[in-house]
Amino acid sequence: MHDTIKRYKEIISAIEQRLKGQNIDNRSKVIAVSKTFKLEKILPLIDYGHLDFGENKVQEAIEKWSEIKTKKKDIQLHLIGKLQSNKAKFAVKIFDYIHSLDSEKLAKKISEEQSKQNKNIKLFIQVNIGNEDQKSGISINQINDFYQFCNQLNLNIIGLMCIPPFDQNPEGYFKEMQSLKEKLNLKELSMGMSSDYLQAVDYSSTYLRIGSSIFGKRDQ
Repeated sequence: MHDTIKRYKEIISAIEQRLKGQNIDNRSKVIAVSKTFKLEKILPLIDYGHLDFGENKVQEAIEKWSEIKTKKKDIQLHLIGKLQSNKAKFAVKIFDYIHSLDSEKLAKKISEEQSKQNKNIKLFIQVNIGNEDQKSGISINQINDFYQFCNQLNLNIIGLMCIPPFDQNPEGYFKEMQSLKEKLNLKELSMGMSSDYLQAVDYSSTYLRIGSSIFGKRDQ
């Protein structure tokens, strides 16, 4: 068995064990974060049947995924990195999900591009849950207004995304995200990475963004 498949199966097993005996509906999907990895390293997981993959950069995604997505149409590609509004045109074309909606300007641009391309991207609002100056995202006290703004643009907001502060226990932030999701009556939460995905599962994360724990050390 390929190392990538072995690690992936171990992650799925760990998630199942975490939920054993808990009254939690296990809807957690693993997004295999394939950013910086070449396609030959990703192919074993594709051949195994995994469908959800995450990329940080639009250009890298276009170069890596355009051909294979025409052959395997059930692959779901997730943009998990920051999106500049001037690249929204290309992002809407290649991606199925965008996890990093973080401004009114970007919301307008995505809305325009969806109309032009006749596409309906699934979107997550990125929340700056730790109120960190260096991170993108909508502040907690602006989430409701921003969500209403997106609804007025007929954007398909399916959930919220966050990246908690790296140097703190994420559980309090995950709990707050769970509460925000419920207040807005949204179904999905994109949170949890290689270091904290099991804690994210405890707080009903439905999309876990896991890279190095699946693929190993990143290509430079």
